[in-house]
Amino acid sequence: MTSQPQPTNAPPADFGRRVHGTIMGGALGDTLGYLVEFDSLADIQAKYGAAGLVDLSQETPPLHFSDDTQMTLYTLDGLLEVLEWANDGVGADINACQWLAYLRWLKTQGIQATGPAPEPQPRWIDTQSVLHHRRHPGNACITGLSGGEMGTVHRPVNPDSKGCGTVMRSAPYGLIPNIPAETVYKISSEAASLTHGHPSARQSSGAFSWLIHMLAVAGLGLREAAASAGVRAHAEPGADPELLSRLDAALALSAPDVLAAHDGVPLSGVQLTDALGLGWVAEEALAVALYAVLATAPGAVSPPEHFLAAVRLAVNHDGDSDSTGHIAGNILGAFYGEEALPLAWLKLCEDPQLIQHLAGQLVKLTVGA
Repeated sequence: MTSQPQPTNAPPADFGRRVHGTIMGGALGDTLGYLVEFDSLADIQAKYGAAGLVDLSQETPPLHFSDDTQMTLYTLDGLLEVLEWANDGVGADINACQWLAYLRWLKTQGIQATGPAPEPQPRWIDTQSVLHHRRHPGNACITGLSGGEMGTVHRPVNPDSKGCGTVMRSAPYGLIPNIPAETVYKISSEAASLTHGHPSARQSSGAFSWLIHMLAVAGLGLREAAASAGVRAHAEPGADPELLSRLDAALALSAPDVLAAHDGVPLSGVQLTDALGLGWVAEEALAVALYAVLATAPGAVSPPEHFLAAVRLAVNHDGDSDSTGHIAGNILGAFYGEEALPLAWLKLCEDPQLIQHLAGQLVKLTVGA
């Protein structure tokens, strides 16, 4: 492992474009993957051809994003509430605001939390009808919230759950500028405990948010930021060995010399999931998405071409295609900004104005642009 780069507090000049790219890129990757989330690779190829699902135009509109984008937007809205309080000179408990945001998301799924859970005050996002649809939410997210107890690191709900419902919703934490990267990691990993208690779920979320922060705020390159996230994962006391193994494998298998030895052809399909997992659990979803981004970088001729190649690789397999596509889209958007987003896909995205509005609010509240 390389030495850890020092986190950068001040965001780059194109920070706003990176925020928009991160959130919208995730939604686009999610939309492609959601079309085949529960299909085997054989079924995908039987329906779309040997190359698999490669473009949103292969399906008839309207197309939909999944619970991954829904929960990412509620993560973002929870942070917006914290920032609104802060800008008014009032401190707010970040994790409590995240819990209340997720309880509001739970209500959009037609479920009311029981027990001691408070009744959250409604916010603008709750009026958006496009979010009031059940898009196959993860069981741990539902049960972790519906019981009414606020999970914490030391008193987690679903203590054995390490599903990818933590990592897939955690990109917004990495988009907070002017705070140390360690704070980003802490916020993200603690918020994961609201629904999932396994160390890998928390640590995968923290590592992913760290990665996004290193790209969108610190301005590191893709491989440098990925290596930094790996170093941070290894530094965690009680680091989960499965997370470390998956991250190390994603970095090693995507190394330029390894790719060159295979004529630049990345692992795909069954080879990809055999090496890194199916993506249903947190560390596997992060590893598959990260590999897809890194392994397609050498052959990319433009940001949109890299986006397309990486997301296609990330979703065409037997596993959790919407989450791996979503995370890959987040990473590429954080690195390239809006420049990575394919224009034809933006025209097919579900309610892009909603996504753009919430991303714009984060930019406004953090850097004033």
